[in-house]
Amino acid sequence: MARPQGRDRAVKRAVVLLSGGLDSMVCAALAREQGFAVLALTIDYGQRHRVEIDAARVIAAEIAERHIVLPMDLTGFGGSALTADIDVPKTADGDALGHGIPVTYVPARNTVFLSLALAWGEAAGARDLFIGVNALDYSGYPDCRPEFITSFQALANQATKAGVEGDPFTIHAPLQYLTKADIAREAQRMGLDAGVSHSCYDPGADGGACGACDACRLRAKGFDEAGIADPTRYAAA
Repeated sequence: MARPQGRDRAVKRAVVLLSGGLDSMVCAALAREQGFAVLALTIDYGQRHRVEIDAARVIAAEIAERHIVLPMDLTGFGGSALTADIDVPKTADGDALGHGIPVTYVPARNTVFLSLALAWGEAAGARDLFIGVNALDYSGYPDCRPEFITSFQALANQATKAGVEGDPFTIHAPLQYLTKADIAREAQRMGLDAGVSHSCYDPGADGGACGACDACRLRAKGFDEAGIADPTRYAAA
């Protein structure tokens, strides 16, 4: 039975964007640790790495009070290696990470996703939104920067009934200034099974990670620097 919607001040709820990756998994667990009942929102936007949606379901089953997988096909827009017939870049040049905006950037994705989280939050009486963006070890996306988060929070409180009536929203980005190694350590500290999360942009036919895309390299680098065994399941050779 679906839980009733609406403002319940006895329960502190937060909408958490849950992609199924390591960052969003840790973000959701941190929200829970802070005392929030987690409303997990996963967007099925036609991404080529659809295995992450299955990962999100597994994670939400452990962390969330409620989980919505919302279909919103962005393949009609294209413009990204994740939503169009464009090769996912794979390079051995680790220094290239974080320099320039790569073709895996999905146009305005975090703006769209946070807008949807905002809509659910207003309907559900949740005034806290969590997103697992990171400004240190990241792939150069403009919508992962602190300036974006600050700007979206200001927009949220101008664009909603709740905001203009004095019941403001707060956008939380608890991983904003953490390295991938820090994030891996947080997963371990909270007892999360990081192996069920999925980060790869171009998984194999068996769903295993490719090990060569930017997302895989950043993830592997994080576990290595944290001194934690990499739990990632890689694609069969």
